[in-house]
Amino acid sequence: MNSHFRVRLLALGAALAAHAAAFAQGVASDAQLETVVLLGRALRAQLPTDVPGNLSGRSAEELRLQNLINPEDALAQLPGLTVRKRYVGDRNALLGGRSFGTLQPSRALAYVDGYLISNFLGRFDAPRWNMLTPEAIARVDLLQGPFSALLPGNSIGATALVTEREPLRFEAAARLSRHEQGFTLYGQRDRLGSQQASAYLAQRWQSGLWASLSLNHQVADSQPMQYFNLLAGPNGWSKPAAQAVAVQGIQYDRDPNGQPRAVFGASAGAYDHTEQSTAKLKLGAPLGSRWRASLMWAGWKQQSDAHNRSFLRDAQGQTVWVGAVRDATNPERGFVIPGTAFAPSTREEQHQQWGLSLKTQPAAGWNASLVASGYEIDRDRAHQATLPDPRAFSEGGAGSVTRRDGTGWGTLELQALWRGTAHRVALGAHHNRYRLDSPTYASSDWRIEGTTLSQAYRGRSEVASLYAQDAWAIAPDWTLTLGWRSERFRAFDGEQLLRAASCRAEAGIRCEQQADGQVLRSLAYAERRLRGESPKASLAWTVSDDWLLKLSAGRGLRFPNVEELYNASFSATSQTLSDPELRAERGDVVELSAEWQPEAGHKLRIALVHDQVRDAILRQSDATVFPAVTRVSNVDRVRTQALELVWQTQNLGIKGLSLDANLTLADAVVRANRRDPAQVGKQWPRIPKVRANLLASYRWRAMPTQPFASLGLRHSSRSYGTSSNTDFNSDVYGGISAHTLVDLRGGWQLDHGIELALGLNNALDQRAYQSHPYPGRTLLAELRWSL
Repeated sequence: MNSHFRVRLLALGAALAAHAAAFAQGVASDAQLETVVLLGRALRAQLPTDVPGNLSGRSAEELRLQNLINPEDALAQLPGLTVRKRYVGDRNALLGGRSFGTLQPSRALAYVDGYLISNFLGRFDAPRWNMLTPEAIARVDLLQGPFSALLPGNSIGATALVTEREPLRFEAAARLSRHEQGFTLYGQRDRLGSQQASAYLAQRWQSGLWASLSLNHQVADSQPMQYFNLLAGPNGWSKPAAQAVAVQGIQYDRDPNGQPRAVFGASAGAYDHTEQSTAKLKLGAPLGSRWRASLMWAGWKQQSDAHNRSFLRDAQGQTVWVGAVRDATNPERGFVIPGTAFAPSTREEQHQQWGLSLKTQPAAGWNASLVASGYEIDRDRAHQATLPDPRAFSEGGAGSVTRRDGTGWGTLELQALWRGTAHRVALGAHHNRYRLDSPTYASSDWRIEGTTLSQAYRGRSEVASLYAQDAWAIAPDWTLTLGWRSERFRAFDGEQLLRAASCRAEAGIRCEQQADGQVLRSLAYAERRLRGESPKASLAWTVSDDWLLKLSAGRGLRFPNVEELYNASFSATSQTLSDPELRAERGDVVELSAEWQPEAGHKLRIALVHDQVRDAILRQSDATVFPAVTRVSNVDRVRTQALELVWQTQNLGIKGLSLDANLTLADAVVRANRRDPAQVGKQWPRIPKVRANLLASYRWRAMPTQPFASLGLRHSSRSYGTSSNTDFNSDVYGGISAHTLVDLRGGWQLDHGIELALGLNNALDQRAYQSHPYPGRTLLAELRWSL
C-alpha cells in the first residue's frame, strides 16, 4: 500500500464509521434487511430505494418447510445458485452462481450478521458454514451481481447474507435429528447414518442487554466420494503381468469423455466419517440512546477419518488392495494397483472466529458503524497414509502430515451514511488480510506427527478499499444510485519449499542441505501490487403501485487468492500447479429487471443479465492421470447471458397453500483466450444452462396441531466439467450430470412447544454427480422443542 493511499485510508477511517446503506454486509443494516425482503403492497414503501440489484431470501419460518440439516441447506432453493453439498457434514459446500461454477468459490461472498465467513485460502475452502447453527438462523438472502459499491470485489458473482436470531425475551430451543441414506453404485450397497443435536438459549433484559448461546453437535458418514479407476489405452487393455493375481469385482464403464475404464473401488479417503461440534456466544448492549454494540465468539472442532473400499477379491475371497492383478472374468486384461490408491487419511481441525460491531440506531442525518472480525485456524492436521486399508491402521507405515495452524483472515469495515430527503450517501473504508501457511512433513508412521519438512507453500494477501455510494431520489418515482469503489491488492511473503535430490541456487531460489542428503529448495516470490476501480450505477423506476423497473450495471474486481498464486503441492493422489503472475478477474455486469407485486403475498420478477468477465481465473483438473494434476490460469474473456424468473405467491385460491418457484437460464461461453484458442466457443465449466427450484407447501392452520407438508424440486441441466467440453458422458462418476431431485417434508406441532417432522431428500433416489456422486435417498426424522 503506497503512503499516499494509506494516508487517505487512515484519514477517512478516522473521520467516518460505517452504516450499511442497504443490504451491504449486514453492517448497520438490520432495519433495512427486515423490510427489503417482505412481500406485500403495504410494505412496498419501506423498500430501500438504494439497493442495487435484486435480493431473494427466506425467513426462518419459511425454512422450516424445507429439509434443513446443515446451515448451507438454507440456500439450496434460492434462484441461480448451486450449493455443492456432497453429504451431511460436508465441510466444503461450495457455491456456484449464474456466471461462475463451483470451481470458482472466490467469486461469491458470504456473511453472517456482517462477519465474513468466506474462506479465500484454497480451492476447496468453502465459506465456513460450520460457524452457524441451524437453530440460530433468522433468515438468508442472496444478491446476484457486483452492483453495490459497499461490497468487496469478490461480490463479482453473488453475495449470501445470513442473519441470526436476536432475542426479544427469554428464548430457548432444541432439536434432535437422525438421517439415514441408502446409496448404491458399482454394485455396492451402503446404509449410511448421521445424527445431529442443536440448542439455542437466549435472554434480553429490560436494560436492552442481551445474550445468546448456540450449540451444535453432529456425527455423520458420507457415501463414497472417489473411485480408483484406470483407462484403456489406445490399443485396449494391457496384458497381465506374469505374477498377476486373478481377481473378481472389477467394474467397467465409460468415463465422462467416453473412454472405457475399469473401476477397482472407493479410494482416496472415499468414506468420510466426521464428528463436528460448534459453539457460538453473542452479546449485545445499548450504549446510551444512540449507539449499540455487540460481540461474537464462535468455535468449531471436528475429527475426520477417511476410509476406502476395494471391490477386488481373490480366489479365496480375500480383499486385494495393491499390486498386479488380472480380471478373472476377462483373463487377458491386466492392471497394476499402486499402494497409494486405497490409502486412508485422518484430519483434526479446531477453528475460532470473533467479531465486534459498534453502530448507531438508524436516524435522519449522520449514522455510523464499525465492524471488525477475525478467523483463526488454531489447529489443522491432515494425516495421509501411503499403505492401503487396513494395513495403514494396523502397521502404520510412512506417510505425511500437512499442517495449517495459524492460517486465517481478518476484516475491518468503517462506514458512514447520510440520510437526507433526496440523498442517501454512504462512505466507507474496508480492509481484509489473509494468511496461509501449509507445510507438509514426512513421517515414518503416518499416524503420528512428522518432523521432516518435505514441502510447503505460504503467502499473505490484503485488500484495502475506499468507496462511496449515493442514492438520489431524482423524482418521486425515480431513484438513481451511483457508486465507486477503489481497491488496492497486495500479495507478499509468497514462498514454495520442496525437498529435492539436487538444487541450483538462482535469483529467488535458496538451497539448504538436509541431513539425509536431500536438499530443501526454497523459491521466494516478489511482492505483487494490483489496483482497480469499480464503478456502479442503478436506476429504479416505480411505474405504479404494482410495477418496479430497475436497470443496474457494475464492475466487480476479484483478485487472485494466496493458494492460486503460490500453491505447488504434491500428494500421493494429486498435484497442483499455480501461477504467481495471475491477473485479477474483471467482471462487467448489466441487469434489467421488472418486478410485479399486485397484492400482498404475491411477487413476480423477471431479469435479463449480460455478464462479461475478462481474465477469468480457471482451475482445471486432469483426473485421467494419476496422480491427478490441477493447473490455474487466466482466460481472456468469458460472456454469460442469463434470464431469471422468480415467482412467490400465497394466493392460489386454496387457503394455506403457498408456492415459491424460480428458473434461471444461462449461457456462459468463452469468447477469447490467446493461451488456448481451442477453448473459444466452449461452455464455461460447471454452469448449467437451466436451473429451477420449486417449493410448494400447505399448512392446515385450522387444526390444533397445525400440520404442514411440502414438496420441493431442485433441477439442474447437465454441464461440462472441462474447459474443452469433451466430457459429454455426464451421467457417470466424474461427470457433471443433469438431475431433478424431489424432496418431501411433513410435520405437525404437539403440546408444550414440541414439533415432529419427517422428510425425504432425493425421494426418487436419482443418481446424480457433481464430479463426486450426490447422496442417495435420505430419510430424515426431526424432533424440535421451543419456548
